[in-house]
Amino acid sequence: MLGLMQSQPLLISGLIEFAERHHGDAEIVSRRVEGDLHRYSYKDMGQRARRVAKALDGLKLAFSDRVATLAWNGYRHLELYYGVSGSGRVLHTINPRLHPDQIAWIANHAEDQVLCFDLSFLPLVQAVHARCPTIKHYIALCDADKLPADSGVPNLQSYESWIDAQNTGYTWPSFDENTASSMCYTSGTTGNPKAALYSHRSSTLHAYAAALPDVMCISARDSILPVVPMFHVNAWGIPYSAALTGAKLVFPGPALDGKSIYELIEAEKVTYAAGVPTVWQMLLTHMKPAGLKFSTLKRTVIGGSACPPAMIHAFREDYGVEVLHAWGMTEMSPLGTLCTLKNKHDALPEAEKMKIRLKQGRAIYGVDMKIVDANGEELPWDGKVFGDLHVKGPWIVREYFKGEGGDPLVDGWFPTGDVGTIDPDGYLQITDRSKDVIKSGGEWISSIEIENIAVAHPAVAMAACIGVAHPKWDERPIIAVVKKPGMEVTRDELLRFYEGKTAKWQIPDDVVFVDAIPLGATGKMLKTKLREMLKDYKLPQT
Repeated sequence: MLGLMQSQPLLISGLIEFAERHHGDAEIVSRRVEGDLHRYSYKDMGQRARRVAKALDGLKLAFSDRVATLAWNGYRHLELYYGVSGSGRVLHTINPRLHPDQIAWIANHAEDQVLCFDLSFLPLVQAVHARCPTIKHYIALCDADKLPADSGVPNLQSYESWIDAQNTGYTWPSFDENTASSMCYTSGTTGNPKAALYSHRSSTLHAYAAALPDVMCISARDSILPVVPMFHVNAWGIPYSAALTGAKLVFPGPALDGKSIYELIEAEKVTYAAGVPTVWQMLLTHMKPAGLKFSTLKRTVIGGSACPPAMIHAFREDYGVEVLHAWGMTEMSPLGTLCTLKNKHDALPEAEKMKIRLKQGRAIYGVDMKIVDANGEELPWDGKVFGDLHVKGPWIVREYFKGEGGDPLVDGWFPTGDVGTIDPDGYLQITDRSKDVIKSGGEWISSIEIENIAVAHPAVAMAACIGVAHPKWDERPIIAVVKKPGMEVTRDELLRFYEGKTAKWQIPDDVVFVDAIPLGATGKMLKTKLREMLKDYKLPQT
């Protein structure tokens, strides 16, 4: 017997229709590439998204054709989110921090038909367009009077002229909710990037789950600043969850320095922000010397890489901001876990609560996870045993676009490449990427824990732990350190700093001071490049 409920597909166009109808006056504020602030409403955004859809019809794009973006977080990018996907095409957000060779490869692999870009990325487009034969149309996200006269880019037109030629008389089409809605190429793979292809169903379900109280807790009472880029896993789904709930959106554009972010938070009364640790480090570095405080910010979600304990402490103790530690990946749309406490934890001493907050958190509804040993056998949730983390769920990748890499699943589960523990309450703690695990004398050492201790030192700006070969112990950890400007710390001082904070055998064997630690396109440390930098390094004789 089947249920007797109405059936309608879960489509991204439904989110913006709901937003227009039920909270059409909620604000969307954007700092533009031009430097000024743009301000309008969800109702305005919905009308312009319809014009985008109609303009794509005018380009004779077929159903499921790909439309690429090279753009910062802003209102025009948001209109493309809804106009492209809502019309049945596939939004392809490209990371502009990638090398031009990678961007050209990705655009060709995706078979992009249209490329929409902010003018700050014009040099990048000029460098790759001749190598992207599938792209027939180039749209600069600007007014007509800002369009360069001699860009050298074929078929270039301004976004405002492109959509102004359309009216808002457009009806969103209805189609199968499993239709592809957007795609992101992951930077976490070896070899060429692989594309996760999201569906309308998966993105809508993810938007619901992300907004839940024990996840991002997004509501119409929030003013949200997504510093996490819209080209990085759809800004963690916030553009969709915000429309679903009616939250005010505040977009930072290209100004991601600490001063600009702080001023935007205060001016727009931001209550909630999301981003990676490197961005928040710049913000805190700007605030502390000036004695600045937040007047409205109450919580921030930090993901992308492990958040150092010192950062969680600074936000909570110095500024009264709750840090929600999160974990996920491109293949997971991206949310998998988020760290909020349970009712039973309320009575715990603050130090015990902090131990929980340092973990990546509990699985959100829609995500199942397990840790397994080298033979694929499931390991217990005791918070002690390390294992390879596998996940499954309705917004987790089944296979990559065009079948790249073959079948990634193992018995229906997606192997994340992360290593971690799960405690009896279901809290996940990532200890390493599988490729970064340090095994010393048959025991695993968490590089993340070693790094967290280092960055807690007042003179350390950034730290990365890697394993180096050892004749007796197979591997031993060393820590590469970038010092804060104007501050000093010696090797011996930093090694003494570890005493009492971790087991003696886990203390690094050496400290290597470097000018910079290589970062990838999404702000993660590139330990492969760090190992290459230190390929001639030899452990000190003991």
